[in-house]
Amino acid sequence: MKFVIAPDKFKGSLTGFEFCDAVEEGLRMVFNKAEILKMPLADGGDGTIDVVKYYINGEKVEKEVNDPLFRPIEASYLYSESTQIAFIEMAEASGLKLLTDQERNCMRTTSLGTGELILDALFRGAKEIILGIGGSATNDGGMGMAVALGYRFLDAQGKELKPIGRNLSAVRKIDDSTKNPKLNGVKVKVACDVTNPFYGKNGAAHVYAEQKGASENEIMLLDQGLSNFAEVISRQFAVDLQQVAGAGAAGGVGGGALIFLKGDLTSGIDLIKELSGFDTAIEGADWIITGEGRLDEQTLSGKTIDGVITSANLKQIPVAALCGSVGISIAQQQAFGLDYVVSIVRGISNLQDAMEKSYENLVNASFNFAALLK
Repeated sequence: MKFVIAPDKFKGSLTGFEFCDAVEEGLRMVFNKAEILKMPLADGGDGTIDVVKYYINGEKVEKEVNDPLFRPIEASYLYSESTQIAFIEMAEASGLKLLTDQERNCMRTTSLGTGELILDALFRGAKEIILGIGGSATNDGGMGMAVALGYRFLDAQGKELKPIGRNLSAVRKIDDSTKNPKLNGVKVKVACDVTNPFYGKNGAAHVYAEQKGASENEIMLLDQGLSNFAEVISRQFAVDLQQVAGAGAAGGVGGGALIFLKGDLTSGIDLIKELSGFDTAIEGADWIITGEGRLDEQTLSGKTIDGVITSANLKQIPVAALCGSVGISIAQQQAFGLDYVVSIVRGISNLQDAMEKSYENLVNASFNFAALLK
């Protein structure tokens, strides 16, 4: 038999790689000579950088850049010399994780550091950049990122503005005459798993700015700023960002990447599947075994398991989901297209115990699944 093991991580418990090892261990107890292909996946969230490294054979590059508050920080990204592909996680340079709770204030944070990582990758010879934009601390519409790449944002008097959320409403002109020419020779793909518009009640500011430290009044100001920014972009670049699903991702960096990097917005799991050659690798598989920490209704909103099911259905391969916890009904399971679903937790257990025993429980669940097939 041929099994493909294609999980996301169990957050805080197991990496995707550890999941693969545990499932293989359980399967081998029953099908010792089975063909087992381990393909850890991710959807652009935490841990994606390690999964990408596995497939592009890239090396981590360290670079001193500006953090969200313009302080120097060492940030890293992946670069593969052989493929000339760079993978950059916005959170590494411009993420909430870099700030204390007291420092969070997206009126004054910037995506400048993310742009500096992109610039470094361009000078290393990158021909393709994959940009993950989850976990940002910013709401600057991608201004900071663009400034690092040579764009200038001017107010009504022609004065250059500092690239922070507070200044979105003051932008009257975007000067792209000094943008870095290396941008013309690179393909940019943006891992974007939300569909928020640029501004408005479902836009970047109203949905995400509060967790980035904005007050109710500041959220209104940021939203007005994004609306103004979109108007300037529409006038200069003839693109209506408000009509682009996902433009509001990462405080507007989704839209900014579309304009300033000529980037394509696509789902994180689709990008990882493309990088790994997933759809080709699963040919002839008898089962695909996937999993994540919690299986619930959100799972089918562009998450890893959703991507696995989509590929499996096209080739009529059954899918088993081994998860930490399961929060769907039988009807939902059938609607999702999952052929086998189980929570790996054994006995009466609190969350801490369950997490600590995840590997052992997953081996056991895999063995029992294989025994059923036998």
